[in-house]
Amino acid sequence: MKIVVCDSREEGEIVINGINAYNDSKTKRILSFVHESIRLLAKNEEGEIIGGIFGSVGYYAGFNISTLWVKDNERDKKVGSTLLKEAEKSAKKLGAKLAILDTFSFQAKDFYIKNGYEVFGKIKDYPKEEETLFYMKKKL
Repeated sequence: MKIVVCDSREEGEIVINGINAYNDSKTKRILSFVHESIRLLAKNEEGEIIGGIFGSVGYYAGFNISTLWVKDNERDKKVGSTLLKEAEKSAKKLGAKLAILDTFSFQAKDFYIKNGYEVFGKIKDYPKEEETLFYMKKKL
């Protein structure tokens, strides 16, 4: 056996199709598609990007949020909350029932709590000592 870099879409599809087939053999999909991306941006009047949220909805009806960012000078102006609400609305239209994300202690745990999320797990001393990675969820 040797380990190599996956550098083609076709080879990547073999892995994705393999895990999907395994999952399908164990439980039924809730949604008909594998995953749909949600990528929203917030722009100011000049057209400058001041924030964004990226995630995807998968066939088990989960909305996995991978990135939410707001430019420093735009924080505390409801940009993040507005992006989050719009992304959740898009996810619900696709059939999502649950939103899932992770955030570090130096990032936005309290922001997510204010927006209805709850902590369901954590890893202490990660990414460094005295920091914590929080796993959070919200029913949609």
